[in-house]
Amino acid sequence: MDSNIGTGSPIKLNQASLSRLPANVRVPNYDRRQITNGIVHIGVGRFHRSHQAFYLDDYFHQNPGSQWGICGVGLMDYDYDRRMRDALRSQDCLYTLVERSLSSDRARVIGSITRYLFAPDNRQAVIEAMANPECRIVTLTITESGYYYIEGSGEFDVNHPTIQHDLQHPDQPTGTYGFLTAALEKRFKQGLAPFTVLSCDNLQGNGDMVRKMLTTFAQLRDPGLARWISEHVAFPNCMVDRITPITTPQDIKMVAEQFGIDDAFPGVTEPYIQWVIEDTFCAGRPDWESVGVQMTKDVHPYELMKIRLLNASHMLIGYLGSLAGYTYVHEVMANSLFQQAVANLMDEVTPTLQSVPGIDLDDYKKTLIERFSNPKIHDQLLRLCLDGSARIPKFVLGSLRDKLQLGGAIDYLSLTVAAWCRYLTSHDKQGQPIHDPLADLLAQRASLSELDPTPLLSISEMFGDLVQSPRFVEAVAGQLQSLHEFGAKETLARSKQAQ
Repeated sequence: MDSNIGTGSPIKLNQASLSRLPANVRVPNYDRRQITNGIVHIGVGRFHRSHQAFYLDDYFHQNPGSQWGICGVGLMDYDYDRRMRDALRSQDCLYTLVERSLSSDRARVIGSITRYLFAPDNRQAVIEAMANPECRIVTLTITESGYYYIEGSGEFDVNHPTIQHDLQHPDQPTGTYGFLTAALEKRFKQGLAPFTVLSCDNLQGNGDMVRKMLTTFAQLRDPGLARWISEHVAFPNCMVDRITPITTPQDIKMVAEQFGIDDAFPGVTEPYIQWVIEDTFCAGRPDWESVGVQMTKDVHPYELMKIRLLNASHMLIGYLGSLAGYTYVHEVMANSLFQQAVANLMDEVTPTLQSVPGIDLDDYKKTLIERFSNPKIHDQLLRLCLDGSARIPKFVLGSLRDKLQLGGAIDYLSLTVAAWCRYLTSHDKQGQPIHDPLADLLAQRASLSELDPTPLLSISEMFGDLVQSPRFVEAVAGQLQSLHEFGAKETLARSKQAQ
């Protein structure tokens, strides 16, 4: 092991320093100079770096000199993207990823990202990277709110300021659809084949959604281009899974102290990982099967399982745990009342799921409880509570609609919605900002009543016509009343007594 560990002089991570890193850190054993960027990825954040880039790093260890390197792209002029730009550029696009379990911490340096572009610095460079014939797949992790999809109607949010800007300034786009359309237009005009667009976000039918939204955007720009995109671009659906918390200063310190690496932006994640992809590509793809990715003809049962069990549970944990004063997911799960509530929510949702090839749902749910309870993964509740107006419809309301149609219990689904309502009214009462695409509207509706959820449930962009269901509204109102009167813990205790 390198003598720098424990001496206060960790090694600055870059290509030249790889050979000097401690022996217990796995480093790329392939020549990164021989890799070409067959993939452009939009949205290089914590999840992409622990998931898709992780799989490609495994792939390059088996397939040196590959054509499937990643050119990362940051679109937004936010502090996070600027920090990522500065960290990756100073480290030759290398970063440390630590898998944390109860038994051990394992570190590796990921080398699959070989180039990084920050769009606000040079928008044309991003367009050119995607228009380059070497680019054969564009992957996306742009969060649920980045698709400009009106939940209540299922239509494209054409009036969003980002969309309007990109329609009016096609050569200087700011949003994903603007960049994708500009690059595809170049390829179309030059007679080049298109690339595949692969969404890796937590959306049911994510490929189908991005197909609809992108072609709608392109239709507004150029009907001929939209027709070419519709006929020739592939949009596979996929399901992704790995819990990856926000990188904290403590994580940076841990990487320096435990592994002797000076990394400006490391990642921390759990050992569990899963990726299921619909095998529909228009310009080739890596042999992902060789590194454990499951290629299938039908992703739907897998994504339904993951979204309705894992992501919906995250909504309950996030909002209810925050109301109870917790900070991290594992703290919530250490309370038996909350752990049972999560288990009850998953059981309530299970009748809405399809059979999933190769998956035992009971084992899957037990594994989720174990993953949520991992004390090494300091997953902040605040992360789970962001963008509720985009996430609750996708993670919770589908199950609710199905249960209402089936006539089944909705106790914990309605509790999740009520906890969200209570979370918003608490924030509004305390004058705290709400981090959400509909922040202003939510704050205005939350201020109308602490006990009546109807103003919030009447937001058609989120709930559609669900407010017309007396059973749904009454169930949420009852749970909200209990949360207001007794608090989160006592509400769960009373629910347990009533069973």
